[in-house]
Amino acid sequence: MKNKVAATLILVLSFMLMIAGCGSGNQNQKQGQDNAKKDEAKEMETVSGASQAGYTPIDQLKDKYDIIIVGAGGAGMTAALEAKENGMNPVIFEKMPIAGGNTLKSSSGMNASETKFQKDQGIQDSNDLFYEETLRGGHGTNDKNTLRFFVDNSASAIDWLDSKGIRLNNITITGGMKEKRTHRPEDGSAVGQYLVSGLVKNVQEQEIPIFVNANVKEIMEKGGEVDGVKVIFNEKDEKNIAADAVIITTGGFGANMDMIAKFRPDLKGYVTTNQEGSTGDGIKVIEQLGGTTVDMDQIQVHPTVQQEKSYLIGEAVRGEGAILVSSDGKRFTNELDTRDNVTAAINKLPEKSAYLVFDSGVKSRAKAILQYEKMGFVIQGDSIEALAKEMGVPADQLKTTLDTWNSAVKNKKDAEFDRTTAMENDLSSAPYYAIKIGPGIHYTMGGVKINSNTEVLNKSGKPIPGLFAAGEVTGGLHGQNRIGGNSVAEIIIFGYQAGIKSAEFVKAQ
Repeated sequence: MKNKVAATLILVLSFMLMIAGCGSGNQNQKQGQDNAKKDEAKEMETVSGASQAGYTPIDQLKDKYDIIIVGAGGAGMTAALEAKENGMNPVIFEKMPIAGGNTLKSSSGMNASETKFQKDQGIQDSNDLFYEETLRGGHGTNDKNTLRFFVDNSASAIDWLDSKGIRLNNITITGGMKEKRTHRPEDGSAVGQYLVSGLVKNVQEQEIPIFVNANVKEIMEKGGEVDGVKVIFNEKDEKNIAADAVIITTGGFGANMDMIAKFRPDLKGYVTTNQEGSTGDGIKVIEQLGGTTVDMDQIQVHPTVQQEKSYLIGEAVRGEGAILVSSDGKRFTNELDTRDNVTAAINKLPEKSAYLVFDSGVKSRAKAILQYEKMGFVIQGDSIEALAKEMGVPADQLKTTLDTWNSAVKNKKDAEFDRTTAMENDLSSAPYYAIKIGPGIHYTMGGVKINSNTEVLNKSGKPIPGLFAAGEVTGGLHGQNRIGGNSVAEIIIFGYQAGIKSAEFVKAQ
């Protein structure tokens, strides 16, 4: 009963978190950011009080655990589950009032190749093609060893989730890929809430403690080996908790505007899709211990972000057939090119914004649109002309654009921009819809350097004994540009690996 209540709470809390936003560009956006942060703070307070049944009370805190996991997002919970499976006694410390982190905001899905679900649906894919397309997407700068491990273990990660009751068998496509390999929940809904809910349920069933409002400020070491953390509970009680290994899964720094400005001053003024806790804390504590970083200036700007609430409009909308049009009602790019190229195309427009245009067919296949609709982002028209009026674009031009696109879909040839993917369905089913979007800071490809064993490396390239890391806190895997759907795959694949390798380290002591 307790687990059911907790799982229900997580679903409610996930929704609450997703309706909040952060980030600013101009004065109006600054006001929106401030209001959003106030709303989020109020929601967090409500969550903190209402969800105590779902998290571990402070009076159950122990002085020592086998493994400490810092961060309760997808990578952290995956690592904890696998550490437990390997006979360990793990604990999770999360600085925010709820579990989930940026994973909660994930929308499109999880990339994986040669999966059982692809085979069931007749999708011919290969690990080599996944590797090549990810390397090309990162402009050849990805760490090839970790990338190879990543693609070769992607199918088993899908299987592992399925074994935990988290089934991702609805498959679509995102930019930069030739084959459908983006795995989503069966109903086509956003992956983040479903994934977090499922992982939390499993963590609770395994009786793995999760302490929230637990801010790890320092990794402690003794004799050259990690031996615990210094953590502050509820912003007041500081404690030293011992452990034989520590796994850092705290995410990136996409919500830390000071760090963004330090590494990429050209991104000043952009909105951010990141949850408020993505401030680079894990990177900082690892650097204090001698860890090194890579690609810190590689910060991904996502092309389709609703600007007023800094809310990501997932790539699955384009993956299910949507097109991008300018304020003139014209297409201007291959919508499923890599994120950096689509962003560049939008930024070349005079207004630096565009519209996602789609029909009721896309809406039925991309369930995340229902969430966007609830949040007031979706413009609707019963006809193309009616939609054009609501958008404020020339009706005749928008109709010409859609007619041209529908012909391209029919003939399987996009003469304008050479798009070759997500062309199975035209845009001819009324009513019609649009969402106004622009670029926003979305993901930090840079982070601490690890090897394929998830061991954190020092400046000499040697592992720091007892210290592991997984997820967006790490750098190198994505190179200069991340392919949509690869971050969810990363947190599961490397979170799983961190759980195994940290357990092996502890057993060898």
